[in-house]
Amino acid sequence: MSYDTVVAIGRQYGSGGREIGELLSRLMGVPFFDRELIALAAERSGVSRDVYAHIDETATNSLLYALSTGAYTFSSHFTSVSDLPLNDKLYIMQTNLIQDLVKQNGSCVIVGRCADYILKDDPRCLSVFIHAPLKDRVERISEKEGLSASQAESRIIKTDKKRANYYNFYTNREWGDVNHYDLCVNSSVLGRDKTAELILDFIKQRENIAKT
Repeated sequence: MSYDTVVAIGRQYGSGGREIGELLSRLMGVPFFDRELIALAAERSGVSRDVYAHIDETATNSLLYALSTGAYTFSSHFTSVSDLPLNDKLYIMQTNLIQDLVKQNGSCVIVGRCADYILKDDPRCLSVFIHAPLKDRVERISEKEGLSASQAESRIIKTDKKRANYYNFYTNREWGDVNHYDLCVNSSVLGRDKTAELILDFIKQRENIAKT
């Protein structure tokens, strides 16, 4: 079966969002993009992949205070690309890449990088936010990374804050706000495999309704 859906996944750290996205892409038989966007951005720009990886999904540090007060957004300080910090250049690069990849591939699964916002005007875009209770995420990250529970919780809180700052800054929306997503799923309820299957069923039902 072929699909006419681009899935943009936002995710809490430790919810299994990346793995669910990979599983979904296999079930759909479509390309998957997450960290691959860093390599593509580095290749296109000539900037080191390690440099981009370090600042990936990170808002410009000097503006984070203004961001936290709600007084500053990406659009309000945009001048020209040459004047922008590297974080902003990467955002623009990934925006262009996401748009190009969707044109080239049609259906695909994209994790993070404000893809739901970048593709908000594309009727094929299905925006999904994957979350899970903190205790489940702590257990998962603790086991996966070999961390104590307190270390895992600290990393989760910091990572989620970084992702929220990045998303809020570049979109002027609130990360995780249910009003901005077509589907929000607690991955702890069904587990990763069944959550991927649930999203696929949602896609099938959505596409069937669109055809009627």
